[in-house]
Amino acid sequence: MSNLNAPRPPLPEWILDAFDVLVTHASDVEDCNTQAITRDDAVDALLTTDELTLEPEDTDYVLRRLLERGYFYEVENELRVTPTD
Repeated sequence: MSNLNAPRPPLPEWILDAFDVLVTHASDVEDCNTQAITRDDAVDALLTTDELTLEPEDTDYVLRRLLERGYFYEVENELRVTPTD
């Protein structure tokens, strides 16, 4: 049974691995207590990392799932890491 108090719904391990890759490539955002990465840089990071083997279509799926599940939120063309408590 899933933890009802979990801050984010569970995702497959490979998508969480992709999230970790993206966070390591993200930069701090001024005046916001978070990190961000542009969508283009996110796709490049996912396609060039040695930690995952993804096709371009996979990157679109990963980004969509991470946005839908609240791991990121989007401001213009920037993906910002959603802060957790």
